[in-house]
Amino acid sequence: MEITKVLPDDCISLIISLTSPRDACRMALLSHAFNSIADSNAVWQMFLPLDYIHIISNSSSPPSLLSLPKKDLYFTLCYHPILTHNGDMKFQLEKESGKKWYMVGARALSIQWVDTPRHWTWISLPDSRVAKLKNVGRLEIKGKVKLNTLSSNTNYEAYFVFKLVRDRYGFRHTPVELDVSIEGTAAGEVRSVILDPPRNMPQQAKERVDGWLEIEMGEFFNGFENDRTVEFSLREDHDDQPKRGLIVQGIELRPKHKNNR
Repeated sequence: MEITKVLPDDCISLIISLTSPRDACRMALLSHAFNSIADSNAVWQMFLPLDYIHIISNSSSPPSLLSLPKKDLYFTLCYHPILTHNGDMKFQLEKESGKKWYMVGARALSIQWVDTPRHWTWISLPDSRVAKLKNVGRLEIKGKVKLNTLSSNTNYEAYFVFKLVRDRYGFRHTPVELDVSIEGTAAGEVRSVILDPPRNMPQQAKERVDGWLEIEMGEFFNGFENDRTVEFSLREDHDDQPKRGLIVQGIELRPKHKNNR
């Protein structure tokens, strides 16, 4: 006997909404009756963040985005990040879990001397502005995000997203220090990495599908006491060797997942 003939639709809808987006998609294939329930707004609204209306309403996206069926909205937010925080951050959903995923753009970071033209310059891209390093001796990039902006009860990874131009200088032998920590807690592990290692050394940065490079800065757990901030930094202040040719897109905060590699 089919389960749809035993249980009312709203009960089945509740059961499916307690699974995962992947499971809901699988259940939609079981039968025509299951398809209509598994694809319903009642199910997919449960997979969206509680504050999705606030996020979209305060983004640069058209209001019509909110009129989409909830399943379509879910996958739109998975595959098409939207600009938030006055265009300084990008928001999307992690496809497997529906957890929040943010790119903190260069404009939202604190970059030492970034407003001094002889040290840095801004480059406009179709959906963001990135910072290009012209010449500094010491490098410091910092940022922070309120934990209540992110998904609770979630392990996150922070990645520095960047490029190096052909005539770069100062990153081949001098390591930079990466740090991620939660406000009011003990300092996290400081990672020392080479952004531009010689060919005979392992490459610590990985190329992304969008052509940028990323390097892991650290991890943190966002619990339920989320009125604090997570803080992250990149610095090289051990010498005054000139550095140039680094392009900063931002720092990405994404849910830790076995496929995020």
